[in-house]
Amino acid sequence: MRIHSLTPIRVDAEELARRRARYARLAPPGVEFALDAAPEAAPAQLAAQEDVEASTAHVAAAFAEAPETGAALRMPDCVLDPAVPLVPDQAAVPIVGMLRLTASHLVATGRKFGAVTRNQAIGEALAARVEEYGFGPWFAGVAVLDLDFAAISDPAAWHGAVRGTLDRFAERGVGHVINGCSAVDTGAAHAVALVDPAALALRLLAAGDAV
Repeated sequence: MRIHSLTPIRVDAEELARRRARYARLAPPGVEFALDAAPEAAPAQLAAQEDVEASTAHVAAAFAEAPETGAALRMPDCVLDPAVPLVPDQAAVPIVGMLRLTASHLVATGRKFGAVTRNQAIGEALAARVEEYGFGPWFAGVAVLDLDFAAISDPAAWHGAVRGTLDRFAERGVGHVINGCSAVDTGAAHAVALVDPAALALRLLAAGDAV
């Protein structure tokens, strides 16, 4: 199964290569993940609501104009699921979202979940998406880490910031927390399960393709 993806922001060649290598590690056998960079007009990061809206518009336009590559699905490289429709849109190549896949799985398996995000704008957008998907009763809220953009590619900084936050989720009885960035490695051990939405989404898609 081939999945076509786009970054939600414009990235340089080094960051694009890092993200591609990460997806190559995450992709289960039989899954080919082809990641392209967003257009140059896309925002450089998601720092405000206006950036989130612009990112969504650019991803939607780029997917709509993408040439036929033999992809079975499209999935944005973003936990905010930009351009993912809420209802079937009859697209020739369906667009699926890693947040929807991840949250659906957690809800279907009876797990209340929270989320952590790098900044407030992303946190608000993620919470709004969870509500749009109808998962509000299962959602324990978002904790904002207030991290610089550079922390995305710095696992030590990310996990150092997230550790105390996850302890507080654990104290509330929340056992699963979605990591609110698709480009961060989540291998460190914590008090609760820090769920990598990109990794889980790919596993779920691979399992679904085998049915």
